[in-house]
Amino acid sequence: MAMGSQLTLYANLSQRKGNRTVVEWILDTAREAGVHGATVVECSEGVDAHGRVHAAHFFELADEPAVVVVVAVDAAIDTLVEKLAQGGLTLFYTRAPVEFGHLGESS
Repeated sequence: MAMGSQLTLYANLSQRKGNRTVVEWILDTAREAGVHGATVVECSEGVDAHGRVHAAHFFELADEPAVVVVVAVDAAIDTLVEKLAQGGLTLFYTRAPVEFGHLGESS
């Protein structure tokens, strides 16, 4: 069992970093920071820090909220947070300590 942090980043698919979605940018940055796994959850609706509702509609999915969840050792999470902070975008995140590991046999 290992100790580390769970970093959860909140975004929406209309956010861009250059020619990529913010979610693609976060995943690429996580890989560069030494994180070997992340999960993206696309949500149907959410309210941002300014009270604006973001929702996936049938005709317009670009405003669809998304959450990127990353679990790794603290050093990798620290590097990721630092790289994201230098990226020029405003992102809301939460960070919590976690225990993590693998169950079953490795293949």
